Amino acid sequence: MTVNMTKGQAISLQKADGGSLTAVRMGLGWQAAPRRGLFGSRTREIDLDASAVLFADKQPVDVVFFRHLVSDDGSVRHTGDNLVGGVGQGGDDEAVLVDLSRVPVHIDQIVFTVNSFTGQTFQEVQNAFCRLVDETNGQELARYTLAGGGAYTAQIMAKVHRVGAGWNMTALGTPANGRTFQDLMPAILPAL
Repeated sequence: MTVNMTKGQAISLQKADGGSLTAVRMGLGWQAAPRRGLFGSRTREIDLDASAVLFADKQPVDVVFFRHLVSDDGSVRHTGDNLVGGVGQGGDDEAVLVDLSRVPVHIDQIVFTVNSFTGQTFQEVQNAFCRLVDETNGQELARYTLAGGGAYTAQIMAKVHRVGAGWNMTALGTPANGRTFQDLMPAILPAL
């Protein structure tokens, strides 16, 4: 059963039987919003990029994105760059796989971001979402849908963070500006 999350909401990544999830996929999807023009509506391709920044005690120690597809320890993997969005018609356009059982113990948070590398704003995006899927069985666990676009070029979408021996996911939905994850660091740090 999927939990439709609201901004700031956290959910536990414990299974109903008390066990912990071992592998999850953070899927991101979006579509270009139609624009009215002189000759009717049209859409243009939107290139959003998903990133996962790994933190240890509020310090960034690794990042996974379209130019660095696998974390140095191998626990986090990006499935590849999608340059247009909307290909999955509601499915994931980009995904980051996290093997929670292999994340080194010093990593306490993984923050997921999405940014427009080409500088288009979220006013030009519709149906943007992030979702957490149990990779062992394909079941969607949680979904956070962005409501309304704005004059910003990025979103700090969600974070997965350690709570005791387990993990929680928190929907963040913080608007930001920047073309790369490096540009987003000032907006990420307050969410840690």
